[in-house]
Amino acid sequence: MIPNPWDVGSARYLQRLGFPALATTSAGFAFSQGLPDSGDDDVVSRDRNLAYIAAITAAVDLPVSADFMSGYGMKPEDVAESVTRCVATGVAGLSIEDATGDASSPLYDLPIAVERVRAARRAIDQSGADVLLTARAECYHVGHPDPFPESVRRLQAYAAAGADVLFAPGPQSPAEIKALVEAVAPKPLNLLVVRDISMGVGEIAALGVRRISVGGALALAAWTGFMRAAQTLKSEGSFAGLASLVPYAEINGLFAPNLAAQHGVDDQCGRSESLDLDNVGDIADEGTGHRG
Repeated sequence: MIPNPWDVGSARYLQRLGFPALATTSAGFAFSQGLPDSGDDDVVSRDRNLAYIAAITAAVDLPVSADFMSGYGMKPEDVAESVTRCVATGVAGLSIEDATGDASSPLYDLPIAVERVRAARRAIDQSGADVLLTARAECYHVGHPDPFPESVRRLQAYAAAGADVLFAPGPQSPAEIKALVEAVAPKPLNLLVVRDISMGVGEIAALGVRRISVGGALALAAWTGFMRAAQTLKSEGSFAGLASLVPYAEINGLFAPNLAAQHGVDDQCGRSESLDLDNVGDIADEGTGHRG
């Protein structure tokens, strides 16, 4: 189970819960920047995404896999250059999609898509880093008329081209999931779950799935709470949406050690300031110390 944080705070909380690894989310990050999720690499620029990925890898002591969109390059050599830069952020893995962002031709032709995966593989190998390459077939996402067999065809080709993990966002039924697992075996399949599909992690694992991610779903959960509270405040003049909040002190206390650690680093660099944890906020009272 690899959950997807959209910022440093959410990444640190997921680490605290004990998840063994994390993955970034292009959708969650885009929403946090006031941008739509898009298959167009220009919506969230390469530099902007790399900065987000680097921030997550630096914030936690866990392996992080990067949602690297379509690899930020149409040509294989451009994908390779972008992948090299992504590897330099310290990721343990990254994914490359085969979507073009062009509604008139939404998927790269298979020979080109395969060359892009090969280019990503070569870039990782040349870096010397131990980075897993996930190849994504976006057939379901782009509305392909026959998404399951086309996903199988593409994933098998990507596996032969050097992908370590295969990923086709979309299938949710046990039969399709199991068929995809068998189609790419012995390589692992990543399953994306962004809603309640009436199966838990154990049941999904029993189908042979070896990795599960949730994409932008946790970010959507946060946005759901925020939007409903804000709408109630505006439409009804009511604070009912603020009932049953996580205590301020709990979240403030979660991040206080990070501030202490940062001050320790600053002290090593010659700064004399020290952190008084008593002044971070009164953890005995969720209201006391709330600075807005």
